[in-house]
Amino acid sequence: MAFSDLKQLEEHLASRAYIEGFEPTQADVAVYKAVKQAHPDFEYTAVARWFAHIKSYEAEHSALPGDASASAGLFGGASSSAPAAKAAEPAAEEDDDEVDLFGSDDEADDAETERIKAERVAEYQAKKAAKLAEKGPGPVAKSIVTLQVKPWDDETDMEALEKSVRSIEKDGLVWGASKLVPVGYGVRMLQINLVIEDEKISLDELQEEIADFEDYVQSSDVAAMQKL
Repeated sequence: MAFSDLKQLEEHLASRAYIEGFEPTQADVAVYKAVKQAHPDFEYTAVARWFAHIKSYEAEHSALPGDASASAGLFGGASSSAPAAKAAEPAAEEDDDEVDLFGSDDEADDAETERIKAERVAEYQAKKAAKLAEKGPGPVAKSIVTLQVKPWDDETDMEALEKSVRSIEKDGLVWGASKLVPVGYGVRMLQINLVIEDEKISLDELQEEIADFEDYVQSSDVAAMQKL
């Protein structure tokens, strides 16, 4: 996926956590490298959020999934296939630690083959659990959410509405980029992005607080939500 400029990338990331899919991949690495070389102006808040997130994976870029040679970067520049080759190196290094999940295809007895597979899967999962325990707690679970906040009519002060929404401050809540989206008959609704820590923030409770600004807000809906 190619982007002609940072504005187009900002629009793409306004409701998405990653360039493609629901986890960081070589597509993110390719675009990250192009953005880094372009010395971006981080007035683009969605790009800034995404850039910082992918930068946190910088030491692991070569191990991220995906085909680096097929990923196109900013301004349509194709990324090098070298990361794909590097991505194979950790897998080779881990051969001694990992378990063959499926065994030989020459097993004659299907029942015996299934039993062996089950044992190897259990052994594999046990080793993975042990490794995770050694590493300690994983990263905090977060989500990027796009909220749509609807006013009463075309005479609603949308600037005051947005200020009211952004006035809500909570531990685990970060407000992001926003824009006004036409609904019809001169009415525009506020579309705003936010990042939440899943264990700390309840979207239902947040929407109830937004509804308390009843002078401006008619209702709100979750338009999109992705895990970070």
